[in-house]
Amino acid sequence: MAKPIHEMSQWDASTHSRVPEEEWQATRELTHVATQILGTREEYLAPERREIGRRIGDQHHEMFVVCDPAEALQQQFQQWASDFIVIHDVAADSSPRILAGLAAATQRKVQKLVIRRQGHGMALAALEFAELPGANGQMLRVYSTRVDADTQQRAELARVLLAYSRLGVVMVGDLPSHALGSALQPLREGIARGPWPSRNLLFVPLSPPGALHHQVSMLAGRSGVQVSIAPQAVKPSDAWTAISNAWNRVRGESPGSASAQPVSQAAQQRDPIAFPAPVRPVPAVPKPLPMQPMPPTRPSAAPVEPDNPWHAYVRQCVDIPGVISCCVFELATQRTLAHAGSRPGPASLATQGAALHEAANTAAKAMGLTIAAPDISVTLNDHHLIVRAIAGHAGLALHAVLDSHAANLMLVKMKLQRLDQDSASAA
Repeated sequence: MAKPIHEMSQWDASTHSRVPEEEWQATRELTHVATQILGTREEYLAPERREIGRRIGDQHHEMFVVCDPAEALQQQFQQWASDFIVIHDVAADSSPRILAGLAAATQRKVQKLVIRRQGHGMALAALEFAELPGANGQMLRVYSTRVDADTQQRAELARVLLAYSRLGVVMVGDLPSHALGSALQPLREGIARGPWPSRNLLFVPLSPPGALHHQVSMLAGRSGVQVSIAPQAVKPSDAWTAISNAWNRVRGESPGSASAQPVSQAAQQRDPIAFPAPVRPVPAVPKPLPMQPMPPTRPSAAPVEPDNPWHAYVRQCVDIPGVISCCVFELATQRTLAHAGSRPGPASLATQGAALHEAANTAAKAMGLTIAAPDISVTLNDHHLIVRAIAGHAGLALHAVLDSHAANLMLVKMKLQRLDQDSASAA
């Protein structure tokens, strides 16, 4: 269980190392959240709480979109103009630990915002944040840019979060001088390309700064973004001290101020933050809901849409021993039709499955070979990937991820073929 941030004496050993772009779970535990059914459209769109996403549980929020998640999130920030802090990791894995420490200090849970495709309900991205109690009952959100989405959307969502934050925090791990410039290049390009309404960027080094001062001095250019560097954060509490001090300074500035000014006493009393004090949960008066959904305990308990038979198909696939996650998708559009299992999520499976199919076709063309429907298997260190066409359904494919330590690749492929034959005979 996470400790409150002011009790964290050290970073985890992996904090200063590069983290993989996507951590694949070697378990079958589902990470999706059942969508809560509300009574009316007006109830869902009720404007009494100006929050990003609709709260559907103790720690879960969801937002339905008709465009890319990053574009939808940017529209929400532009509409509500909310103040928030965002923590971005460069060659580090510190932001999840900071969120966990903040949540533990306030006896709350780390919150999750799931962005779903309107009309389909499939999760496109999931963001995590902590909520700190502020003035007048308001909550200050602290987001992490560690987003569960495909690679492109993960980068775009990180850019939007940093660009529209009241305070952007960049945690910099141990990087050699020659690699630091390349690691900061996406941030430099995002500021130059714009829009970038945020005017406050704080760098918190987790190791001796070295060349960081030189790189940061050239980062903002003529954008008007005020960039500062905190002392090295040896432990999480050091990082939060720097972040809270920067936030109190930012809150003491006028919105159009071009440079940081000393914080007045009145400003400090208005909405300062420091180490969150532990709070006792106050029992809330329960509000009647039209329906209170019971979260499923097994994949087979999830409801099946009557007009989408692929939900039953992927559940049968994920029941094969060793299968961690699988998704049925359209090769041409990468639109997901059904998903079962844990991570990788459906958006990532569809995108990378289509990419593997395209790479195989490109190789076949270059060698003068016949191009056929995909039947691809790739073996990695800890996983197998299978991308195969679904018999009798042109243009559709299955992308499955297997735990290589628990699955027999040939046996799984035979069971998938048998499953296709059973489905075809039943049809």
